[in-house]
Amino acid sequence: MASPKTAVVLSGGGSLGAVQVGMLQALSRAQITVDFVVGASVGALNGAFFADDPTPAGTDRLADLWRGLRRRDIFPLTVLAGLKGLLFGRDHLVEANALREIVHRALRMRRIEQARIPLHIVATDVLSGEEVLLSSGDIETALMASTAIPVVFPQVEIGGRQLVDGGVSNNTPIASAVALGARRILVLPTGTSCALHEAPRNMAALALHVLGLQNMRQLDRDVERFSAQAQISIVPPLCPNAVSVFDFSQTSTLIERARTQTQQWLATGGLDRTGPLHVPLAHHDRAPVKTVDAGRAGAWV
Repeated sequence: MASPKTAVVLSGGGSLGAVQVGMLQALSRAQITVDFVVGASVGALNGAFFADDPTPAGTDRLADLWRGLRRRDIFPLTVLAGLKGLLFGRDHLVEANALREIVHRALRMRRIEQARIPLHIVATDVLSGEEVLLSSGDIETALMASTAIPVVFPQVEIGGRQLVDGGVSNNTPIASAVALGARRILVLPTGTSCALHEAPRNMAALALHVLGLQNMRQLDRDVERFSAQAQISIVPPLCPNAVSVFDFSQTSTLIERARTQTQQWLATGGLDRTGPLHVPLAHHDRAPVKTVDAGRAGAWV
């Protein structure tokens, strides 16, 4: 009898995708068998590089690539770009040319089906909100679609459909992995900026931060929903973590912390543990949740 299929599922999360790189380094060194990879947004980018070369050398090259990234390489947002978007009536602020060039230079394969491990990239149909699974075709175009953050980057047309960021429909595509036949799923979340002391001031960063909080809660619900159909293990994300999803200055630290934590998780039987994370993960040492009445001071509950 054939062994159950194992899928690696990678979520979106901006610059916190560096966390997944450290996780992948640890997993590649543990020589875990993976039958296919499913990723959304930055998880699609990391998943593509892993599927192309899942060896320790391959994940080390991915880490080197990440260490060289700066925010302007991925999110070249400026006041001028915003003004141009408004003046010319565009539906996006900036082009994704810099990101596409990075992918073109660094990724060796040109088509999704050339991956060493079967790869599936998640995008979202902008009209219906439907999750769209891209399993063949031009890799660069698919990745641009999966990472096309609405308003920030332009929509991408594939097969007559206008597509945007995969995180809009399913930031952690466990459902897709189950539909593709996975009976064992290893989830690599990016986590959240759980130790921030105040909300991000940058408009786009704030939007992504809030979506990240929502997506982590959705992850818990999906794990509970699909636990009867697959064994689902979640590699723990980093917490405390005060790095914004727009901050690429702490990449090396995130990678190293995630690699060390994942190695410890593996060594202590992490792969045998299943179930949701029960987020929020942050501030376990804080006082109880405070309810606030708009007309009076908050009361402890």
